[in-house]
Amino acid sequence: MWEALLDALLDTVKIIGILYLVYLLVSYFEHHGNDKFNRFLQKSKSYGPFVGSAMGIIPQCGFSAVMADLYSKRKITIGTLLAVFIATSDEAIPILLSHPEYYRSLIFLLAIKFLYAIVIGYVADLVIMASSRKKAKLTQVEDDGEIHDHHHDHCHHDHCGHNHCCADNIFLDALKHTIKIALFIFIATFAINLVVHHVGTEALSNALLSTSIFQPIIAAVIGLIPNCCASVVLIELYVMGGLSFGSLVAGLCAGSGVGLLVLFRKNKPIWQNLLITAICFVSGAGLGMLLCLF
Repeated sequence: MWEALLDALLDTVKIIGILYLVYLLVSYFEHHGNDKFNRFLQKSKSYGPFVGSAMGIIPQCGFSAVMADLYSKRKITIGTLLAVFIATSDEAIPILLSHPEYYRSLIFLLAIKFLYAIVIGYVADLVIMASSRKKAKLTQVEDDGEIHDHHHDHCHHDHCGHNHCCADNIFLDALKHTIKIALFIFIATFAINLVVHHVGTEALSNALLSTSIFQPIIAAVIGLIPNCCASVVLIELYVMGGLSFGSLVAGLCAGSGVGLLVLFRKNKPIWQNLLITAICFVSGAGLGMLLCLF
């Protein structure tokens, strides 16, 4: 139990920095130029999956948590969120970097995940967003007006005495968001760690090794575990030779770190979260099975 608690604490501490920095940037734009921020987000939707994939490649899971929160506020498209989720690899990259003999595999892994995340992201936006484009535009206009009014009132309630909010507020707002998300991630990660420690990585390894034909599918299921322990298990099995490269790709493409936790906590309706999870799983397992054929 104490080991699970310590692991959860360490996992949470690792992402607090990136959570705060990203939320600080968002708070700055929202407080000091809300119109510019909204225009930037609106324009960025056209190349969001590309940016999301690039962010996801960075070896940490803080971006997936922040982007899930931004998606719940409809600041980014579903394609951008999927690109971040699919490109995210958590602890896989640092572990492979510690094994020089797997540098070639690491390059292939990053290239495949980066390009695949972009493709899935743009396809998702074209298919899903096209059907509701008119409705989304109307909703965006209404949301922009509400956000503007909200921050306008917020300034007066804080008695800033200026046309914009006090500079200190961006740090407080960022800290508030960071604490909320970090606490939720810690609690959820602790619960997941208890389950993983109870079941044991050996049981997961046996399940993968005994059903090699379905390795990519099972690896994708493990990848869905919203915790960096999933990527650690998958990469260690690969290094030990018990997991194929295709299955490794399947598991890491399906996994999104703690992003799914934040998504289910913040986003409504629930069917959207289930759809995003299903897309991550199917796309990851499908690509993994395809790679296993070569």
